[in-house]
Amino acid sequence: MLAGKKILLAVCGSIAAYKTAFFVRLLKKEGAEVKVIMTESAKDFITPLTLATLSKNPVFSEYFNKESGEWHNHVELGMWADLMLIAPLSANTLGKMANGICDNLLLATYLSAKCPVMVAPAMDLDMYQHPSTKENLKKLQSFGNEVIEARDGELASGLSGQGRMAEPEELLEIIKKKFESFEALRGKRVLITSGPTFEAIDPVRFIGNHSSGKMGTAIAKAFQNAGAETTMISGPADYFPDHGNLIKVQSANEMLAEAEKHYSEADIVIFSAAVSDYRPENPATEKIKKKDDTLQVNLVKNPDIAAELGKKKKNQFHIGFALETNNEEVNAKEKLKKKNFDLIVLNSLNDNGAGFQRDTNKVTFFDNNNNTYKFELKSKTDVATDIVDYVIKNLK
Repeated sequence: MLAGKKILLAVCGSIAAYKTAFFVRLLKKEGAEVKVIMTESAKDFITPLTLATLSKNPVFSEYFNKESGEWHNHVELGMWADLMLIAPLSANTLGKMANGICDNLLLATYLSAKCPVMVAPAMDLDMYQHPSTKENLKKLQSFGNEVIEARDGELASGLSGQGRMAEPEELLEIIKKKFESFEALRGKRVLITSGPTFEAIDPVRFIGNHSSGKMGTAIAKAFQNAGAETTMISGPADYFPDHGNLIKVQSANEMLAEAEKHYSEADIVIFSAAVSDYRPENPATEKIKKKDDTLQVNLVKNPDIAAELGKKKKNQFHIGFALETNNEEVNAKEKLKKKNFDLIVLNSLNDNGAGFQRDTNKVTFFDNNNNTYKFELKSKTDVATDIVDYVIKNLK
């Protein structure tokens, strides 16, 4: 599974750094190509010579070699890797990653990496439980990074609790499963609608909603990580995926036109956009001046993009979203049938932490086989992973 895979291992200052020697050896036995980056403090726990000998590649820790003058290109390192794993991840480097601080080669490479990134934290019990640490780990997850939670056990301080880095054998199995997931949807094409739509009242004003595009972006990244090709059609959102085909639109009619254009080539279609139900009937061509105490704007119904494409459905797998405030389950199941979905994802504005512009969501899946899957509050990245996992298991 790992033969020929390029793994970039980044090592931070932690007593758990000694485990990386065993981990690199396991990776090499599996046929992986390994390169190592170290922070300066990591050298206090394990020598670059040890990791260079085991990886059969030079170990990088500085931007350039002072003796030879050779520059270590962090962009090339980030582009070289199929996977970047930061293990052990210290609280110091975690805080810098979460806040975009770039003061060493490891962090510059992380910020440049185009591949999936996994992190395995290692720190003392109280540090791991500190609110700032928890918040920083949530931030990394919101960026699309995967966190391998610290394990329980005896710690270097003499305390016992959560804070131990996962053992090398466990890290190896996690990475194997990660690469398996990379291939699960290889060759599949996914069409995603995302963000809000803006319906013009005049050249200045519009009818819209608070959708940020976070959920759609997380979905695109999750499908890309599973090997699929993605096309996202997005309204004026704040968040977009770094990769894949991106088409930006403004209105519901524009979104429908683009969706119809790309629909026939799609295997999987995700309707995560918050499309405006209505639009002004006659948008003004010039800015409307404030004259009277009231202003009447006649609204007409927008096309239902999911329903329209549902009529054209042949072999495509359709997934819709239902954001509800009352009669949630009834309304979601009604949409499931009406719009010819295979799966609908229900989220409610009544749940704390769910809804627009949040980094988290609490969802329930209903499928057309009368199955129900309820999930606890989790990051939108994890929700997207749950959606991909469902597709992999149920796609015919």
